[in-house]
Amino acid sequence: YWENISDGYFTASSMGALEVAPADPNVIYAGTGETTIRIDVSIGDGVYKSTDAGRSWQHIGLRDTRQIAKIRTHPQNADLVYLAAFGHAFGRNAERGVYRSKDGGATWENVLRVSDKAGAIDLTIDRNNPRIIYAAFWEAYRNFWQISSGGEDSGIWRSMDGGDTWENISANKGLPEGLLGKIGLAASPARPGRVWAIIENQPDGGLYRSDDYGETWVVGSKDNRFISRAWYYMHLTADPVDGETIYINNLNFWKSTDGGHNFTEITTPHGDDHDLWIHPSNNKVMIHGNDGGACVSLNGGASWSSIYNQPTAQFYHLDVDSNAPYYVYGTQQDNSSLRVPSRSRYSSITWEDCDIIGSGESGYIAVHPDDPNIVYVGAIGSSPGGGNCLQRYDHRTQQIRLISTWPRSSTGLGAQADKYRFAWTYPIVFSPHDSNTIYIGGNQILKTTDEGQSWQEISPDLTKADPETLKPSGGPINRDAVGAEHYATVYTLAESPHEPGVIWAGSDDGLLHITKDGGANWTDITPPDLGEWGGVDTHPSTMFTMIEPSPHDAATVYVTATRYKNDDYAPYVFKTTDYGANWTLIVDGIAEDHFCRVVREDPAREGLLYLGSEFGLYISFDGGGQWQPFQLNLPVAPIYDLKIRGRNLVVATHGRSFWILDDLTVLHQVGGQQAGEAIRLLKPGKTERHLPKVFEGLFDSGEGKQYMSTLGMVAAYVKEETPEHGVKHTYLDSGTNPPKGAVITYYLPEKAESTIALRIDDAEGNEVKTFKSIHADEEEKAAGLRDDDTPPELRIPSNAGWNRFVWDLRYPDAQRVSPHKDNQQGFIKGPHAVPGAYRATLTAGDETLSESFEVVKEARVEASQADLKAQFDLLIAIRDKVSATHKTINQMRDARAQLKGWRERLAGLETAAGIIKAAKTLEERVLEVEKELMIPDTRPGWPDAMNHGDRLATQLSSLSFNVNLGDYKPTDYEYAAFDEIAADIDGAADKFNDIVDGDLAEFNTMLGNAGFGKVVLKVE
Repeated sequence: YWENISDGYFTASSMGALEVAPADPNVIYAGTGETTIRIDVSIGDGVYKSTDAGRSWQHIGLRDTRQIAKIRTHPQNADLVYLAAFGHAFGRNAERGVYRSKDGGATWENVLRVSDKAGAIDLTIDRNNPRIIYAAFWEAYRNFWQISSGGEDSGIWRSMDGGDTWENISANKGLPEGLLGKIGLAASPARPGRVWAIIENQPDGGLYRSDDYGETWVVGSKDNRFISRAWYYMHLTADPVDGETIYINNLNFWKSTDGGHNFTEITTPHGDDHDLWIHPSNNKVMIHGNDGGACVSLNGGASWSSIYNQPTAQFYHLDVDSNAPYYVYGTQQDNSSLRVPSRSRYSSITWEDCDIIGSGESGYIAVHPDDPNIVYVGAIGSSPGGGNCLQRYDHRTQQIRLISTWPRSSTGLGAQADKYRFAWTYPIVFSPHDSNTIYIGGNQILKTTDEGQSWQEISPDLTKADPETLKPSGGPINRDAVGAEHYATVYTLAESPHEPGVIWAGSDDGLLHITKDGGANWTDITPPDLGEWGGVDTHPSTMFTMIEPSPHDAATVYVTATRYKNDDYAPYVFKTTDYGANWTLIVDGIAEDHFCRVVREDPAREGLLYLGSEFGLYISFDGGGQWQPFQLNLPVAPIYDLKIRGRNLVVATHGRSFWILDDLTVLHQVGGQQAGEAIRLLKPGKTERHLPKVFEGLFDSGEGKQYMSTLGMVAAYVKEETPEHGVKHTYLDSGTNPPKGAVITYYLPEKAESTIALRIDDAEGNEVKTFKSIHADEEEKAAGLRDDDTPPELRIPSNAGWNRFVWDLRYPDAQRVSPHKDNQQGFIKGPHAVPGAYRATLTAGDETLSESFEVVKEARVEASQADLKAQFDLLIAIRDKVSATHKTINQMRDARAQLKGWRERLAGLETAAGIIKAAKTLEERVLEVEKELMIPDTRPGWPDAMNHGDRLATQLSSLSFNVNLGDYKPTDYEYAAFDEIAADIDGAADKFNDIVDGDLAEFNTMLGNAGFGKVVLKVE
């Protein structure tokens, strides 16, 4: 089980380095910005520190490092910390190199800087003599079409005095000559003087070892597998116990026990291996980090724990289908494409609810509008397959058909060798006017009307096709042209939902085009002078990432663009209202370095926009005139795609799985209300009722404080901020379900100081249920209506600003038996409301506001309104009978308690011997009748249930489960069983009434004649 400990503190999600101080494990340093700079690399914002084992964090500087590779602390001093800053991945910058802090990060000094184009990529401290430190520098950069690894500033440096002075030892005896690329280092904790280096070089790249503190080196292995795709790997871990053992992380995971000469492969749960931690005194205990997650071994890597238990899925794009409830589809980096239900029948969304849909990891995913079993999945192939490797997946047969436009491999040759160029993430779009038409974007737009059997070119090359951007990626040491960096492509396209044949296209090298005749003629609508907006120009490094035609106006389109891989992190969001003749930059309110990838307009409200940035979500209520952050409880993470499905906003994060904002009707009404305005009650949206499909106890409704619900194939961690009840942490085996019930949202200009109430009425004005704020607890205690034994009630929030409450559609529960801590084997919850009209009324102080709303039956439920009403009526009858039964039981228990009290008070009084005997007899008679209804003092669990057998109260409550399971009219036998059980209960109640009217009345006469009081039945 894994718990997120950074949400609420970190303002960046990408983690590059982590150090738990050996001298004080309460001290943790976290460096943001990963340095495995693949195509989807995210940036960071400096260093964070915790001194309480991760319960809280503080930002401690180095914000402009952007990518941090390693943090290490002195083994005896948690405040002496060293940091390897790689710096900007996309450009030169000064804040690079090795940094040192002697005061726990309060201040930093740059103790080693090589140049503004090379940064520190690894750092290792000799634990036997922590004055000795080794640092590796890497000259590298990435842009939209290139990854360059290696240069004259790459090398190995050593300090013998704790970082005060440094020496370049890259040319020491035994090390390879010529250009060096990425380098990984590891000093052995088990053998003084021993240090390993894995070095990218041609032709002598491989693993090297020194046994004299780096003075001289010997070759361990030149196996090419250890330096494959060096820019992504090159991580070493020295065994802390055995000085001969070294581990290499690469595409595979390798171990040597002879000083680095011979290696064996260790299988891990997922390929692409990056990091390893080994227990300092027990080298069988390991934690491994790979592209699937983190896994633990207790036997030296012979077996590992699962990696699919952390909500870290990196989605590129998403789609939703026509099912009800609908599924969410996405392509995950380094994992399969999959679909996840937006709602589960169970208490949470587990991996068992999900399906693998195709095998793509990199691109768009598009579900057939008419047949959700047919899904088109984007992928990029090198060999076999080649080309764009577009997949048509049929869930009925679970088969993939490759429908690539030109299936010819071009590995190592670059985009210049391809007939069509396709980006790592290329668009796949169904026509909104013809579900048989699919468009895809390469350097040209291609169209199919026969499911990929054939393709038609409907555009010329819509890119600049600068030859410099089409060369094989990589160098100057090794190429890396696997197809991921293919550039000069149509990166986003959309067909107008209003006008067939009006298609918009945006390239990743700075061009926008439109056709109004299905592709016969295209017009360049790129803004003529983008330079007036913050430095954007028509240079190839302007990537248009999303085109969003307005669902309200045919001439209006919104576009997002990025230039962050040109080291420009500014947001670029554009709007046109005249088919692209003129453009306006709409970025007011967006942070200056929150570059954006996706914008969507709400179909239900014109001008309501949602914007996904590198650091979270934004919203605009005025068509982009002004933006404001819209994180709510959504974790800080890059947002790559957004889709609106009915009342839901579905979010694809790149690192924190799927999330759903479950009730957009609130936003349709809000309009950016500010504090200090009048009380408001928003109209709840149409609400589906969801009856339990399995065990009743799994479906108790919570308070619904969250706006967002996680969806994912991995564990979800929810941190729920509830000011009235403190912070509530919930751990689930998977994604959480959206709230089941009517979402009621209201605004209070200030925090309520007294009870506010929310009443739900049916269509006839009859009260269904009333909820109160937490103030009612004290008020009810003062009035004697509540004590410590009274069950807690669900309370509505009463905070200043917007409040949200979810009515679970249930009527009031059955009355409980006393004492309340007794095993409540006969308790049942109230039935769900039948479909129909309802009204919510909010009372706060002197103000009362009401809004009507509708409850509808769940999609695909075939039961008629009459059937559901019949079910409800029987459930109400059962509930009321349970309440009456419990009331009778409570009277019996209270009567027995009073009789026992008289026995105890009169004990020893000779004149009261007859009263005492009569009290004892009455107690036993009442208890015998009570046992027909419920056995008192039973303990939870099977033994008592089996030993005593179900009594009438339990039989009645069990019948409620039968009737309530699903949306169906009760069966004839359910009616008959209710009549029979109710009659038996009435018989027991009659016996008790006979006792009350007979022997108990006589007993009260005896008490009265003796000058005492009497036994009085409870009236509740």
